[in-house]
Amino acid sequence: MYNFLVSTHSILRWILAILLILTILYAAVGRVQKKPFKQTRIFSLVSLIVLHLQFILGLILYFVSPKVIFSSSSMKAPLTRFFLVEHLIAMLIAIVLITIGFSSAKRILDETKKYNRILVYYIIGFLIILAAIPWPFYNLGTDWL
Repeated sequence: MYNFLVSTHSILRWILAILLILTILYAAVGRVQKKPFKQTRIFSLVSLIVLHLQFILGLILYFVSPKVIFSSSSMKAPLTRFFLVEHLIAMLIAIVLITIGFSSAKRILDETKKYNRILVYYIIGFLIILAAIPWPFYNLGTDWL
């Protein structure tokens, strides 16, 4: 079960990354070309749903992973500290930012301001996500998939 969760969580990050990139691109193009917000809203909503699904999987993993150790010595080891604190906090911040961006954009009436809201919040959230992913070059015992 653990291996299935880890694999699903890892594969879903690539799907989420593609969706976030597409959402940001659609918002940028839509803003410049002054297109209706509908297409960007669909992409931003799908990205938000996948992001929350990824969070649920990550939360389950948080409590069943052997890499998350709840002890006083966890903060001294880079591997356990990353998964116990750093990864979780950064991802929570990104999720909150992207959720706020989507929720506030849908209430704005001006199309340009909607695009701006999505662009700012989704770009910042995406950059935080990229920084908090346990990439193989972080030497945390992770792989590309």
